[in-house]
Amino acid sequence: MNYRGRFAPSPTGHLHFGSLVAAVGSWLCARHAGGAWLLRVEDIDPPREMPGSAESILAALPAFGLAADQPALFQSQRHAAYEAAFEQLKAAGMVFPCWCSRNDLAGGLHLDGQCLAAPADGREPAWRLHVPDIEVGFVDALQGPQNQNLRLSAGDFVIRRVEGYYAYQLACVVDDAFQGITEVVRGNDLLDSTPRQIFLQRCLKLPTPAYLHLPLALDGDGRKLSKSERAHPVDPTDPLPALRRALDFLDLPVSSTARDPAGLLAHALDHFTPDRLPHCSERAAA
Repeated sequence: MNYRGRFAPSPTGHLHFGSLVAAVGSWLCARHAGGAWLLRVEDIDPPREMPGSAESILAALPAFGLAADQPALFQSQRHAAYEAAFEQLKAAGMVFPCWCSRNDLAGGLHLDGQCLAAPADGREPAWRLHVPDIEVGFVDALQGPQNQNLRLSAGDFVIRRVEGYYAYQLACVVDDAFQGITEVVRGNDLLDSTPRQIFLQRCLKLPTPAYLHLPLALDGDGRKLSKSERAHPVDPTDPLPALRRALDFLDLPVSSTARDPAGLLAHALDHFTPDRLPHCSERAAA
């Protein structure tokens, strides 16, 4: 099977350093394998999205030399696919409606396939996937063997929210299969989500890709560099400084003579193998 990788940003802000690291890492893995690198805009959570950020991110990536092999897939246009997957789970008796609030679930109570609250008149429920007492294990290409008791760590998790939006876990699984992704390369903050996604893949009879989780970039206070922390966006009009930092963060050689992003990436790719990437789960951004 030909390698197919992807970068899947959420449009909650402009491209920042942590996202650039994930984009560069996934691009290098795909190009090293002689495969395709795809884009997906995860715009399924309108209350969190920043107007114009999807366009900003898609415009910034080519400035850093990161050109995709196909037009970007927008999750906001994929509602019918998520609905079909949801109905498949529903027909199999794997999901249940739930009116429980966070307070209802305080203290780590397990639902065990049924809602603890009474149905609320006039209020739509969330829908949860019933999770049995099961161990889900996989070998991450960078972080090594992983194992998680899904019931203890995640419990019966939401796949369709009260507002009708489909949850990240379901949308991600459906779209990775739709795009034919063979390896998911992303930040280590999503490592804990992977067992839930593998379980969903099994429930929906979808293929499971390989996984590689890159170290998480932290700021000077040890916090995740993210849009929610208002991390400064990288500057696509002057891409070389941030691209050099991203390559250095990933322990990759940085050309001293390259004068454009294509030259920097080509030099890094000439010396790249996935096992050169840092195996730590997080590290400070320079």
